[in-house]
Amino acid sequence: MSTLQVLSDNIAEIVEQSGKAIVSINGNRRFSPSGIHWSKGIIVTSDESIKRYEELTITLENGDKKPVSLLGRDPSTDVAVFQVENIDIPVSFIGEAANLKVGNLVLALARSNEGDIRAAMGAVSVVGGEWQSMYGGKIDRFIRPDISLYPGFGGGALVDASGKVIGMNTTGRRGTALTIPASTINRVVEQLLSKGKIPRGYLGLGMQPVRLPDNLKNSLNLTSNGGVIVVNVEPNSAAEKAGIFLGDILISFDGNTVEDTSDILALLNESFRVGESFKIQIVRGGELVELNLTVGERAM
Repeated sequence: MSTLQVLSDNIAEIVEQSGKAIVSINGNRRFSPSGIHWSKGIIVTSDESIKRYEELTITLENGDKKPVSLLGRDPSTDVAVFQVENIDIPVSFIGEAANLKVGNLVLALARSNEGDIRAAMGAVSVVGGEWQSMYGGKIDRFIRPDISLYPGFGGGALVDASGKVIGMNTTGRRGTALTIPASTINRVVEQLLSKGKIPRGYLGLGMQPVRLPDNLKNSLNLTSNGGVIVVNVEPNSAAEKAGIFLGDILISFDGNTVEDTSDILALLNESFRVGESFKIQIVRGGELVELNLTVGERAM
C-alpha cells in the first residue's frame, strides 16, 4: 500500500471517529451550523451562527434529533453553550492548541441537518498570541486555518492530526476561517456552568481617541500623548454615578494608561472587575481630576 493511501485512510479514520461527537444545530436558517459535544450533555457552537435560541434541536450521527436548551452564551468570545438530555454519542477528545505551529495539518468537521458528516482539510496558516475580539472578549490564541468554511461549518470542530479537537471554527473578517481555541471555550463553559452567565464590565460611556496638546501634556506632567474623550454618558450608568461629564478626557484607569477605546475594553474584560471600584484620572478644563468609579455590568 502506498504512503499516500495510508495517509488517506488515516485521515478518513480521524473524520469517522472524531465526527461522532459533531452535531448539527437545527434552527431557522437555510444552512444549519454545527456543534461539538464538548462534555457530557454539553453542546458548544458559534454564537454568531445562531439566530434564535428557543425550540432548537440537534441532529446526531444516526439522523436522530434531540431537543436542546440554552445554558448560556458569550458573544464576546463567540461561544454559545446548550444542554441536552439522554444523548448517547461520544464526547469530543479535547486537545490543546498551545503547541500548534504554522504548517500543521488540520481538519474542519461539520454535520448536515440530515446527519451526514462533512470535512475539509488544510494547514494552519497563522498562529499568534492572545488577542481581544471587537466585543472585548479575551481569546487565548489567534488561529487561522487555511480552510474554506462551507455553509454549515460554523460552530464545528478544528481537529489536529491526532484526532483531538483543538478549537471551534467560526468566520473571521472577509469570510476567512478563524478558530476559537479549546482553552478559551473551556473557560467560558466553566463560567456558564457555575454562574449561568459571563459578567462583563460596563461603564456607559461613548468615547473616541484624542491626542493631547504638548503644552497640556507638559503642564500636567503626563507621560502619555493621548486619551479618550467622552462623547456620551448614559443616564444612571457607572460613569454618570462616578461624576464623569461630556468632554472629559480619560487618561488612566486603575493606574493603567489609556490611549484608545480598545484599552478600556481590555481592562473591562475580566469578570472580577464588575462591582469593584477603581480610581480613574481625567483631564477636565485643563486640570487633572481623580474620580472613583464602580464598574457596572454589561447587559446581554
